[in-house]
Amino acid sequence: MLEQALALHRAGRLDEAADLYRAVLRAQPAQRDALRLLGTLEAQRGNLDEARRLLARLHGVAAESAAAHVHVADLLAGARRFDAALAGYDRALALAPRLPVAHFNRALALQSAGRHAEAVAGYDALLALEAASADGWNNRGGALAALGRFDEALASFDRALALRPGFAQAVANRAAALQEAARAGRAVADDALAAADRAVAAAPRLAEARINRGTALRDAGRVDEALADYDAAIALAPGLAAAHGNRGMALAALGRHDEAIASFDRAVALDPQPADALLQRGASLAWLKRHGEASRDFARVMELAPDRPAVPGLALHARASGCAWDGFDDAAQRIVAAVRAGRRAASPLVLLAITDSAPDQLACARAWVRDTMPVAPAPLWRGERYGHARIRVAYLSSDFGEHAVSYLAAGVFEAHDRGRFETIAVASGPDDGSPMRRRLESAFDRFVDAGHRSDRDAAVLLRELEADVVVDLTGHTYGSRTGALAWRPAPVQVAWLGFPGTLGADFVDYVLADRFVVPEERRAQFAEKVVWLPDTFQPNDRRRAIASRAPTRVEAGLPERAFVFCAFANSYKITPAMFDVWMRLLRAADGSVLWLQGGEQATAANLRREAGARGVDPARLVFAPRVPYAGHLARHRLADLFLDTLPFNGGATASDALWAGLPVVTCAGEAMAARMAGSLLHAAGLPELVTASPADYEATAHALAREPARLAALRARLERDRDTCALFDTARFCRGLEAAYVVMHERGLRGEAPEAFAV
Repeated sequence: MLEQALALHRAGRLDEAADLYRAVLRAQPAQRDALRLLGTLEAQRGNLDEARRLLARLHGVAAESAAAHVHVADLLAGARRFDAALAGYDRALALAPRLPVAHFNRALALQSAGRHAEAVAGYDALLALEAASADGWNNRGGALAALGRFDEALASFDRALALRPGFAQAVANRAAALQEAARAGRAVADDALAAADRAVAAAPRLAEARINRGTALRDAGRVDEALADYDAAIALAPGLAAAHGNRGMALAALGRHDEAIASFDRAVALDPQPADALLQRGASLAWLKRHGEASRDFARVMELAPDRPAVPGLALHARASGCAWDGFDDAAQRIVAAVRAGRRAASPLVLLAITDSAPDQLACARAWVRDTMPVAPAPLWRGERYGHARIRVAYLSSDFGEHAVSYLAAGVFEAHDRGRFETIAVASGPDDGSPMRRRLESAFDRFVDAGHRSDRDAAVLLRELEADVVVDLTGHTYGSRTGALAWRPAPVQVAWLGFPGTLGADFVDYVLADRFVVPEERRAQFAEKVVWLPDTFQPNDRRRAIASRAPTRVEAGLPERAFVFCAFANSYKITPAMFDVWMRLLRAADGSVLWLQGGEQATAANLRREAGARGVDPARLVFAPRVPYAGHLARHRLADLFLDTLPFNGGATASDALWAGLPVVTCAGEAMAARMAGSLLHAAGLPELVTASPADYEATAHALAREPARLAALRARLERDRDTCALFDTARFCRGLEAAYVVMHERGLRGEAPEAFAV
């Protein structure tokens, strides 16, 4: 009967199981397994008084004894019913104030509930009674580490080890605390990796020690070695969710996202609270452009951990990337409200596509930097004057390869005056083996592969290179190394190109802009001092090759004689409001089509459905497959007019269109990202294509579709001036950029604080 009762209990058939447990107890009133299991079942059902009565019989104590209350509270804590468990421990302590097990288990429940400050106080109460409790000191150290009080945490772990030499869990926890301290930019006397090595040596069969060492190796950029430790942890404890989750993170760092997802799947299956694994799996799914699956994972994280930073933004971004717009406006408004309240609801990059409010973008970036890039306790550069014969400029980027940043700036890197400037590339991303990567390796005086270095290690490298000026080309985008600048490795630190907005960091001195993209009256909306370049903030490379043969319209799937609106934007930049405008343009121009970038089939299906809902035949949306860059530039010539996006304008995409001879119509908003295409059009000599409102944008595009002679004149002017306009004059841009570096450098040499200036 007991076996039958246990099977029913495990199946969740609690009433039937309870009847059988009671039948056993009628036959054998002192049967211990039946007492324990029925007590557990009653606690599950919320019958706490009955649970205490049964468990008191098991222990031979009174039902209202402290021991009975502790046992029931332990069951509740195991079920993660922490409020009820804490009430039970408090009742036990009211009956027996000096009962160590009640103090210990109460503190452990607080720690499990994430109430770390209260947990520390609970462990302190325990240790006042039992100062020799190694477990108490060890757990106290874990709670202190969770609060970022690393010095106190390490001292607690050391007390635990002094009381119990070779205490494997304390050794492992100490190593983990050192890793967290390093990530938080906190200086500690010990070395995290060395501590992790000691933990593995002390407990070679402790899976947690292997995980900790793997994480230390991953933080040090030794990801392949980290993967071996995670595999060892899985061999020791196949059911440990953390081992599979960390293995997935290592695989994702190596770009092996399909394998990473398989590891995250296992972690999700094993973990009763899988928010971390779901978050990481969602990120890998998003990287593979499986946006629907990613959005479901992020939505689940929001249910499990509603206060988890940045997740609302990730969820909306994944849905926007798949053009799944149900609830888009409401979700965007909630994110903006959270940002205004000082919460980190979205990353700065995600927010650019949600709002063009420059103050909101500044608030978002400041919160992001505050929480993810703590300023180092001591700067690496401490006022030294290097005295180099040439100004040494280090460009820090994860995008040296087949990436828009490289396509735009390669010619500038090559055009630098080598007599006045020494240029260094610090590549923090992987080598993609592309021709562009090989070209860039020759474009600089030195090309340094920083691989998977941590932010601190990247900062140490920059300091060792004695860079006079460090230029962050990545900002708050994928592969960011902005955190390295928090260690202040150089006298002058500059943001440029990769992220079109403020980085929100006081440790970044300047941001490069122009008078249109950041007007004088908006410079206060940047944490950095604004430097206005002469023509435009964005460089261009005259060597960008356009394929000699473009496909025909028929080959590209386009109608031969209809008007072709082109919008080769990333799908997450297409908002419902912008799509409304585009559909009205299609309805107004008989037979016209909208040519979009191809991608995930689900994204195309969503856009076609949205077109149909707006009264447009879904067949009038044409999706362009991915082709090599030169061919992509050439096919722009099949279109009639390029439609820009708002609130996140096209940067490289708008420049590509103009380089290929395709006019662009844009709407300029408030923030930098909403004014990029306007800057490019002014530098290209086409300011009349910059509009100031969505209504003017729509009217301009509509007029151009109806006035072929006017559009032809614009195309002719663009073709005529392409080789002489400021937008595509690489050498002219480089001279302005260098003039900016000279002023920054000289101000630094004079010990003057950064100030805004124009070149």
